[in-house]
Amino acid sequence: MDNIASIIDHTILKPDTKKEQVKKICDEAKENNFASVCVNPYYVGYAAEQLNNSDVKVTSVIGFPLGSTFSEVKAFETRKSIENGADELDMVINIGALKDKNYDLVKEDIKSVVDASEDKLVKVIIETCLLTDEEKEIACKLSKKAGADFVKTSTGFSTGGATVEDVTLMKKIVGKELGVKASGGVRDRDTVDKMIKAGATRIGASSSVSIVKGEHENSNY
Repeated sequence: MDNIASIIDHTILKPDTKKEQVKKICDEAKENNFASVCVNPYYVGYAAEQLNNSDVKVTSVIGFPLGSTFSEVKAFETRKSIENGADELDMVINIGALKDKNYDLVKEDIKSVVDASEDKLVKVIIETCLLTDEEKEIACKLSKKAGADFVKTSTGFSTGGATVEDVTLMKKIVGKELGVKASGGVRDRDTVDKMIKAGATRIGASSSVSIVKGEHENSNY
């Protein structure tokens, strides 16, 4: 893929992120025509202002990074993010509930965000590094049933990030119905190409500029 920038969510999610850093990634996103800028909810409104009159969308994270809050809180966070200018939502599933095999809760948790999303794009972070292959499959199937648009590998804040094996598995489960977003540890063009070959249709990265320049950067996300 030549226009690699068009599938990258340029990401800045660290808790100590400052406004000037958000402005910087918004400027970089406009300059490189990235798909979106992915920020914490607090910065959604500011990012939307910076990206006004551009084609770059704003992605807000929901229930991030642990996923273990109330569904009602995730729904509120979704509505508030949209009110402030979010175009896409990246939500974290209730990982503990999945481990407990409380699948109805997991599905309804995802659906609470989908229902609150006003038809905005919803990506479901399943945090693959914490799941068995069977749990990854179940999480993907529940995401489909709940009406999500994407499944996403990782928050980038846990014990591991995206792997080719996980992307391959997730794509096998969701097929053409949902997109697959690879995030966490994607830092160079070679890794991006491998993820795309495995089935990824969106990439989450903080090293986005280095990726499009063909460089390598050390980053947690």
